[in-house]
Amino acid sequence: MEKVNLFEKLKLIDKFWDPKIIGELNGQYMKLVKFKGDFDWHHHEDEDECFLVIKGEFDMMLKGQSITIKEGEFIIVPRGIEHCPKAEKEVHVLLFEPISTLNTGNVRTGKTKLNLDRI
Repeated sequence: MEKVNLFEKLKLIDKFWDPKIIGELNGQYMKLVKFKGDFDWHHHEDEDECFLVIKGEFDMMLKGQSITIKEGEFIIVPRGIEHCPKAEKEVHVLLFEPISTLNTGNVRTGKTKLNLDRI
């Protein structure tokens, strides 16, 4: 066992939309990521995703709806729901996702990360 300081780990992330694994728990990865700008529209066939905002805020774009997630808040996107995170300013997010989760879900784009680094 070892403790993890989220703020120290965030200092190691220098790119947006590049999630890093910081822990593993019951078949789930805990990932840190920095957002800025628009991501890609996608969905996940088999996995739910949890986005917990550590710093800043972002909009979770859904078909016909946008939900603003602020510091200290989280949102769970159920499997099969088309979504697109969007951040006007830099935001720091902790993700809880099954190990099988691909960041771009059902699409492959320039933001797709097939191999994630552990920090």
